[in-house]
Amino acid sequence: MAEALVGGAFLSAFLQVAFDRLASPKILNYFQERKLNVRLLRKLKITLLSINAVLDDAEEKQIRNQYVKDWVDELKDAVFDAEDLLDEIDTQVSQQELEAELTSGQVQHFSTSISSDSFNSINNEIESKIQEVLDHLEYLAEQKDVLGLKHGVSIAGKVSQRLPSTSLVDETKIYGRDSDKDAIMKLLLSDDVNGSRFSVTAILAMGGMGKTTLAQLVYNDERVKDHFEIQLWICVSETFDVIGITKTILEALSFSTNDSRDLNMLQLKLKDRLAGKKCLLVLDDVWNENPTSWEYLQLPFNNFGLGSKILVTTRIENVAKVMHSFSIHHLKQLQKEDGWKLFAKHAFDDRDSGAYPNLEAIGKKIVKKCKGLPLAIKALGGMLYTKSLAEEWDNILKSDIWDFSSDIIPALRLSYHYLPSHLKQCFAYCSIFPKDYVFGKGKLIKMWMALGFLQKSKNNKRMEEVGKEYFDDLVARSFFQVSDCWSSCFFMHDLMNDLANSISETFCYRLENNFIGDISKKTRHLSLSQNYFEDDFASYDPVSLASRLRTFIPIDKINRNISDNVASNLLSQLKYMRDLSLSGSDVTKLSDSIGNLKHLRYLNLSMTGIKKLPDSICKLYNLQTFKFKRCDEFLGELPKDMHKLVNLRYFDFSESYIKEVPYIGRLKHLQRLTNFKVGKRNGTDIKQLGQLSQLRGSLPILDLQNVIDPTNAMEAKLKEKEYLQELELQWSGDNEDSEKDRNVLEMLQPHKNLKELSVSNYGGTRFPDWIGDCSLLSNVVYLELRDCKYCFSLPPLGQLLSLKELKISNFDALVAIGPEFYFQGNAYGSFSNNNTTQPFRSLEILSFEDMKSWEEWCCSFEGENEAAGVVFPCLKELHIWNCSRLKGHLPRKLPSLKTLDINWVALGRLKSIPLI
Repeated sequence: MAEALVGGAFLSAFLQVAFDRLASPKILNYFQERKLNVRLLRKLKITLLSINAVLDDAEEKQIRNQYVKDWVDELKDAVFDAEDLLDEIDTQVSQQELEAELTSGQVQHFSTSISSDSFNSINNEIESKIQEVLDHLEYLAEQKDVLGLKHGVSIAGKVSQRLPSTSLVDETKIYGRDSDKDAIMKLLLSDDVNGSRFSVTAILAMGGMGKTTLAQLVYNDERVKDHFEIQLWICVSETFDVIGITKTILEALSFSTNDSRDLNMLQLKLKDRLAGKKCLLVLDDVWNENPTSWEYLQLPFNNFGLGSKILVTTRIENVAKVMHSFSIHHLKQLQKEDGWKLFAKHAFDDRDSGAYPNLEAIGKKIVKKCKGLPLAIKALGGMLYTKSLAEEWDNILKSDIWDFSSDIIPALRLSYHYLPSHLKQCFAYCSIFPKDYVFGKGKLIKMWMALGFLQKSKNNKRMEEVGKEYFDDLVARSFFQVSDCWSSCFFMHDLMNDLANSISETFCYRLENNFIGDISKKTRHLSLSQNYFEDDFASYDPVSLASRLRTFIPIDKINRNISDNVASNLLSQLKYMRDLSLSGSDVTKLSDSIGNLKHLRYLNLSMTGIKKLPDSICKLYNLQTFKFKRCDEFLGELPKDMHKLVNLRYFDFSESYIKEVPYIGRLKHLQRLTNFKVGKRNGTDIKQLGQLSQLRGSLPILDLQNVIDPTNAMEAKLKEKEYLQELELQWSGDNEDSEKDRNVLEMLQPHKNLKELSVSNYGGTRFPDWIGDCSLLSNVVYLELRDCKYCFSLPPLGQLLSLKELKISNFDALVAIGPEFYFQGNAYGSFSNNNTTQPFRSLEILSFEDMKSWEEWCCSFEGENEAAGVVFPCLKELHIWNCSRLKGHLPRKLPSLKTLDINWVALGRLKSIPLI
């Protein structure tokens, strides 16, 4: 049973978006109401379907046929134009519905709001644009037959023509894999099979990293030969044919299969042949992600002798998971020194490279470009073996690495070839990033979302969840790698970057090093380095050629050469923009023309000198992400119609002063809000939060003193916001009504999923019961109570089972900390270490600061003995700052304490200090 791989043409995902739009009732109603020619939509759909049928064949043939490649590029351009047009129509309809809803509470027909002449003019324009796109697509559809493109040819059905691997290896040409070999050997020679007859070990890495070579090294080691009774090497490659693999194993055991295709008979023979034998089976280059296929294949292996092992090499992490791998060994790049040894072995053979100092210097630079990829190092070294002139070596150093060797391209392109179409477009887009660029997962997902790369989920997953799945899949397939230098960040290997660039070179472009190159009208995505442009729009002429740009992003954080003049011209010319960043630029104002960017989904104006946002920004109906961070010059007033950005999901204005966001409750899709300032006027009260059911991450709620009626705080519905992870509740100024503050805080009880809570400048004399209730704050790991100067006691925080860090500061009225700090309802007595009510059982960090009235800390309880009474069993750090009146005992039993930090405390007043 041959198992087909998942694959799909790059354009298939774009066409699916177009098909969804063409089938949308919104689009159809739009045409019918305006008496537009609906047949144009039908013809457009039929034409796209006819093209879609040959896309897989075209994607395969374009690698070898330049004419097919040119056709595919023209087709991409035409499909992008069609997508722009359909998106424009969809946006018009949605905007009209929004305006009608805001003005009258019900949707009106578009035709009722414009004059007859304007109506006819707009109709003619729309039909003209559709006809133009249709003519282009129909012409391209006619060419598919001339190019010999066939219907129904599946990418998944293509079988690689690569030579299969064997177990033989030349160990004299292997460097830098000693530690990897030792790690694999340790696993194979262990008799631990996790309760089964056999265990699976996987070697995981991107193409060309040397997985097969490492497996060969292990396979041929004498210790392995002595340890196993039977050794088998099977090159699986892309097609996971259970019957074929079973036959190959039998034949390797010198057992005739007589060309049988009866799986039952073959498996019975294999089961008998392997019975009780300790075996090592190597399955090289596995791509199968179907668990059912693996379950069928491994049935006879359950007859292995104890201690048997299966060693798998793969590029895909999910393959290792499907095979229930006991261990996954992630193979890394070669170190610099080992890379040079490998290169020198192939480029100089047995000659001393030191005798050729000019070649050696260039060769080391070439090795550096290969970024530790053994396949590239060997290929380039082998090619240069026949070249003895420094000029020839230098030409290769300075040329595109894709021209170096025909071995490199197929090895890496194969992984791309079998990607699903939706992942192909996501990966290809990343060619806008320069080499060594480090990117975050969240930011890239938002960019993919802005560009329409994320398909609608059948089970109603959020787009962000779909994007995370895409991203994780690309990581699992080694297209992205985790950065060693930046936490939670990723990068692409240089050769993966080259692969992305080779795929999308016509449509994605990087402007760097003052090089313009082949930017054209087909270019849709553009990134630029900070020093590329002068303060003059004339320097942007190459950019203005790409009039249909969808992405314009600076790569560097600071881009001072983008001025107001440059930004104004960009906004007026690039009306198809979906992803726009002016972050870090010298822009101080935005022109009203930004309101014409109907397609815009992602806008980053962070770290600019903008003082005021134009009212036209409220016309960006499709905007999903708006970043306005660290804009120190901003005056604080937002346009009054910001609530019309009904598709906004992320609004990040951290470190920028914004007075308030009126009617923010209308932004139903909002998930990230930097903070919410409670206002007194209509549309700014705390009730607005109640309508934002999708809020997640962190949420600071500021100026809580402006809550007029405490019952309004309940309408914020914090208890229902299950996605919030962090919550900050902050009052400002002098608190005049202690009881009101307590009632407000009582109504702001969060959902039990909350993990971090901060309360500051609270004016109540005591805290509501929900703070300290282990059933209501069961997941809180961090808690800070700050500047609560009227509180004379602390809540029973010892009952919070998950609490790991607690900070308490500026409690001016607090004199003593007693049993109420540890136990609910002030009830206390003896307890044991195994008692679930043991206070602060998870706390690791405890801080007290600026407690000017604090005198006593009760740390002991009745019935305490050597086996009981440990209040802080996990406490690692204890910090006490500026608590000058504290006296008596500190906790005496702190078995986990590592750091004791006491400053500005009269140590003479303390009777006991815990030993470290």
